[in-house]
Amino acid sequence: MELSKGYKQTDIGLIPNQWKVVDTPEILKQNGGIKIGPFGSQLKKELLISKGFKVYGQENIFDKDMSIGDRYLTKSHFEKLKSCELKSGDFIVSMMGTIGKTFIVPEGIERGIMDSHLLRLRLNEKMLSSFLSHYFDSEILKEQVYSLSVGGIMDGLSSKIVKQIKIPLPPLPEQTAIATVLSDTDQLIQAIQKKIAKKRLIKQGAMQELLRPKEGWVERKLGDCAVLKARIGWQGLTTDEYQDSGDFGLITGTDFKNGFIDWDNCVFVEKNRFDQDKNIQIKKEDVLVTKDGTIGKVAYINQLPFPSTLNSGVFVIRPKNKEFQPHFFYHLLMSNHFDEYLGKLTAGSTISHLYQKDFVHYEFPLPGSKEEQDKIATILSDMDSEIEKFEVKLSKYKELKQGLMQNLLTGKIRLV
Repeated sequence: MELSKGYKQTDIGLIPNQWKVVDTPEILKQNGGIKIGPFGSQLKKELLISKGFKVYGQENIFDKDMSIGDRYLTKSHFEKLKSCELKSGDFIVSMMGTIGKTFIVPEGIERGIMDSHLLRLRLNEKMLSSFLSHYFDSEILKEQVYSLSVGGIMDGLSSKIVKQIKIPLPPLPEQTAIATVLSDTDQLIQAIQKKIAKKRLIKQGAMQELLRPKEGWVERKLGDCAVLKARIGWQGLTTDEYQDSGDFGLITGTDFKNGFIDWDNCVFVEKNRFDQDKNIQIKKEDVLVTKDGTIGKVAYINQLPFPSTLNSGVFVIRPKNKEFQPHFFYHLLMSNHFDEYLGKLTAGSTISHLYQKDFVHYEFPLPGSKEEQDKIATILSDMDSEIEKFEVKLSKYKELKQGLMQNLLTGKIRLV
């Protein structure tokens, strides 16, 4: 294949002729360039104190806040583990759980060390930490980590894997320009996230007020005014029966997303499995609740892109004789009222199943008129629609950033 003019083939694909591809050690200082925190046995709970030299962990990276945390060491203990000390400018990486998250240690932190779930990189003059931070967030790096992981299982990072990572090395002015553009994009994404968080808080306040029982409201028991249906356990489908495409969808507990069904990720089943129980063939305005695993997740069927049925981990709830508006009831289940019910139901237990014999006794407040139910549901749904618009915008910006990052980090788009 003919190479594009001005580009060369490397281990990470085509890059500009002026760039290099290096292994991680080439961008690190010679002394203490790469370091993992001390073994957990050196930080046992009984060795920790309430004040002294701080112990930093993954929570500081995830929240991007070095002030949180209450684990401390004595001075003598700190001196023994001093090689794991964190200083301003250090590039730290999460090693377990949500791996590969990064943070650049700011000025003015409390003196302390990292724990065993963090890896510290101290960069030399060849690499800007802001550029490397974006590279760690890219699909290019994630694909490398996956291929370097034993058996392709990404259950954690190691210094061995990090040392083998191939990194693009543009000239410093270009690193600065790339990092600036991607950081500006991050700021736009964060601004949208803050708007979504604010609107969710406003909606939460509105829900508390609108769903608070008022004069003329009645208390109803779910089993008296609704029908609950689910696939009988022994009729449940195995993952071997799941299909990537087809005419008949199967809704499982993993398809619930922000109060609705994530139809794009649904699996499909054969017609005979769809026809097996007509009572759980989904209709518009159905309300769904998960009864296994993470119990109490709720979804409202506002659209039905293809005929669908349920697997055994989900209830469908339908009012008897139109005794309540499903849309209103959905919002009630999304509120603190339902959370409090589930909390009482599971108090002091390790319950991981919502039984129908318990759920039918759920008591809830209901406006006396259908008009009031509709009005409340409409107000809350309008708020949901506004939040959804920002969610779509956020998704588009994140997608844009990934594409932009891919092109910038491989030099397909040049800024200098």
